Amino acid sequence: MNQKTVNIIGWVLTGMVGALLALSAMMKLMRHDTALAQAAAAGIDADTYFMIGVVEAVALLLFLIPRTAVVGLLLLAAYMGGAIAMHVQLHQPIGMAVLVQVGVWVAGILRLPELRRRLIFGGGD
Repeated sequence: MNQKTVNIIGWVLTGMVGALLALSAMMKLMRHDTALAQAAAAGIDADTYFMIGVVEAVALLLFLIPRTAVVGLLLLAAYMGGAIAMHVQLHQPIGMAVLVQVGVWVAGILRLPELRRRLIFGGGD
């Protein structure tokens, strides 16, 4: 597979994961009733849930900007790790959160050649 194809697949996957995370962040930031009800069931108050949405939106924005994509990838990975932990704690299915986490990492590896070089090929400085 040539580099152009890899980049296109990386950006398409980034768009898919980005759209999903953007929708999730918007529901938190707009204080959507359904989202707040789910948060309340998990013991999270509305203000805390709003701040979680801010963190999610900032991490996503950093991931989408090529110059800051590595930082965004690491923040989204940590964010999704927290989401997975919360689902486990509440005895909820973790499949979707794990799928998003995998999507973030695959998109990052496909989009960022330096990350691909370090993680896949073990290359250092």
